[in-house]
Amino acid sequence: MSTLRLGDKAPNFDAQTSQGKINFYEFLGDSWGILFSHPADYTPVCTTELGAAAKYKDEFEKRNVKVMALSVDGVESHMDWIKDINETQNTNVNFPIIADEDRKVADLYDMIHPNADDTLTVRSVYVIAPDKTIKLMITYPASTGRNFEELLRVIDSLQLTAYKKVATPANWKSGEDVVISPSVSNEEAEKLFPKGFKEVKSYLRMTPQPD
Repeated sequence: MSTLRLGDKAPNFDAQTSQGKINFYEFLGDSWGILFSHPADYTPVCTTELGAAAKYKDEFEKRNVKVMALSVDGVESHMDWIKDINETQNTNVNFPIIADEDRKVADLYDMIHPNADDTLTVRSVYVIAPDKTIKLMITYPASTGRNFEELLRVIDSLQLTAYKKVATPANWKSGEDVVISPSVSNEEAEKLFPKGFKEVKSYLRMTPQPD
């Protein structure tokens, strides 16, 4: 199995989930996607994470993002666990959870790191663009829950920079100034960025976030 890297095509798969059998590409359609793994059902950190993901449903929809989770337990276990998540996190899990009992998807996406645990997945996150290329990969250890505000921030950056000739600086949040790509000349920048720009250095030019 080759290692997945940024820009690679996200592997397609068919899988049983808490919402029936799903083909990953068909599920995503023309949307952006988040695929994230969980070490196991009925684990405390995963319970809070799935609850958090459900609560961000409106924010994901606003950004045309579909969410799919994965755990190496079976569908029946998922369905019972979802009841616990809904009860304890005061939400309603509204996305499919893959039942990856044979580790097929976990292996495809290199989610099992034997030196951490040879059977359970680490907390992998993949953000996938509409063209099915991988735009972001983050791996957390089992002991650290994910930051969903950071995932939204990164998706905002990915979507902005996919369509505009800009990059986002450290700690950037949507609505803040952005960096003009070095490949853009000052003459071109004047046309592309009607709000104007500030040249801090020849290689560092800031402009208000484009509409």
